[in-house]
Amino acid sequence: MRWMFRLVWVLLGVGLAGLASAELGERLVERLEVLNPNLKVASVSESGIDGVLLVELGDGGFLYGTPDGRHLLDGDLYRLGDEGVVNLTERRRAVKRQRLLAEVDAGDMVTFSPEHTPKASVAIFTDVDCGYCRKLHMEMDEINALGIEVRYLAFPRAGAGSRSYEKIVSAWCAEDARHAMTELKMGRTIPDRSCANPVMEQYQLGQAMGVTGTPAIITEDGTLLPGYLPAAELAAALGL
Repeated sequence: MRWMFRLVWVLLGVGLAGLASAELGERLVERLEVLNPNLKVASVSESGIDGVLLVELGDGGFLYGTPDGRHLLDGDLYRLGDEGVVNLTERRRAVKRQRLLAEVDAGDMVTFSPEHTPKASVAIFTDVDCGYCRKLHMEMDEINALGIEVRYLAFPRAGAGSRSYEKIVSAWCAEDARHAMTELKMGRTIPDRSCANPVMEQYQLGQAMGVTGTPAIITEDGTLLPGYLPAAELAAALGL
């Protein structure tokens, strides 16, 4: 379910008083399922605010609700303090991205590494027909020279069955995936190939991480840097 991208309180119904804490989370989930039977709830946990629970959705989104199921909050949660304004929801997203990336087999990614030991590594969801993805790839030598390793994950924006999907599958199935990727990023053609590949799995992974466009750069701590960054700016963002 798509929720409005603004803070909004929604009345879900009358809650039950006197329930045990474990049952309170269940009550919230029950109300959400009534509101939308197709809604997939991955987990419910403490939000850090008394009387408010954090609901993680199967599509990677987050909601906040009262344990009795009477109120629902859609939007990011911020903490105001001595450290300034901190987006607590984005921090949770970053932790989730970091965990999900750790589960990806390095052999399933197309990796461009520096000549020497990398100073930093980024995972980039890419589409071979994306103009800014191509622009970023043209700077790969400079990116690597700055000590940054790039690990590509497939994110064909047009989805399964599209020509972009077929192209990126062909790159992953090529004998030299790095060369095939570069050829496609330069607007050239490569032979169509098919094999067991992780393209759809990676596409779905990107969606679960909140990726909506390419390139989408994920740092080692799970931070999402959406869109193209020149090599020097990427290095600065990584603290290099």
